[in-house]
Amino acid sequence: MKGSHASADLGGEPRMEVSLEERDEMVAVAAYFRAESRGFLPGLEQEDWFEAAAVIDAMLGTMRRAGVTRRDYERVGLRNALRLWVG
Repeated sequence: MKGSHASADLGGEPRMEVSLEERDEMVAVAAYFRAESRGFLPGLEQEDWFEAAAVIDAMLGTMRRAGVTRRDYERVGLRNALRLWVG
């Protein structure tokens, strides 16, 4: 995957790491849903972004500490996408 990198864990499979581009995309999506949940009222865009960034950074930190691998991350993402698509 372009721009991604990984660090090795003790099990031999690379631990989950994301590029800055991937992180920013995650933050943008989370900020959008935060704004949507409050009806897109103007004036809170920066607050939405900073709160979303904090949530995403905490989630990524938890994933790193738990030893989640890129493969695990992608498998869950695909499974969730299929659940949304199939209904």
